[in-house]
Amino acid sequence: MYNAEKPNPAELPSSAQLLKSTIIAAAAAAVILIAIVLPAEYGIDLTRLGRVLGLTEMGEIKSQLSDEAEQDRQAAEQDQSHLLDVFISAAHAQEAEVWQDELSFELTPGQGAEWKLVMDQGASAEYRWYTSDGRVNYDLHGDGSGKSISYKKGRGVESETGTIDAAFTGNHGWFFRNRTSAPLTVTLQLRGAYTDIKRTY
Repeated sequence: MYNAEKPNPAELPSSAQLLKSTIIAAAAAAVILIAIVLPAEYGIDLTRLGRVLGLTEMGEIKSQLSDEAEQDRQAAEQDQSHLLDVFISAAHAQEAEVWQDELSFELTPGQGAEWKLVMDQGASAEYRWYTSDGRVNYDLHGDGSGKSISYKKGRGVESETGTIDAAFTGNHGWFFRNRTSAPLTVTLQLRGAYTDIKRTY
């Protein structure tokens, strides 16, 4: 390694020669890029040589395939997003229709009925009730622990949806009365924090 002969400075290329070689290499690379790579890969034929050699057509096919692949990818993403939206909507709709309890009872003309939920103070219960054919008067109220409260009243109502927030521990629910001249059925759907349902009248 120490006996290697040093190159003769006269044999080394000069700076001018190196610069010339660099320029030639850069020019050749530019020619290859413009005349071959651009037509073959992207269908861009600035010199018309690519079309003569059949490279431009190949590049156009590649670009078309790339565009189609991108369109397919976007379509697949949209389909996945749509399916996810449909799934979420269906899940929410199903959840919205799941009730913990459901009961139906008939009221003859003039008859009344009272249904109560046994609830602790601060507990919450969702409800929905509706009549089969007709309207009822109702009083949503609570009693227990030596207290009583009226939450809401209505006359000639066909249906209602809402929430009971128990003001105290006790019984909370509805008194329904049929003031029409024909029998009707009331359906009551419930879910939430209550421990029992009972008919008190």
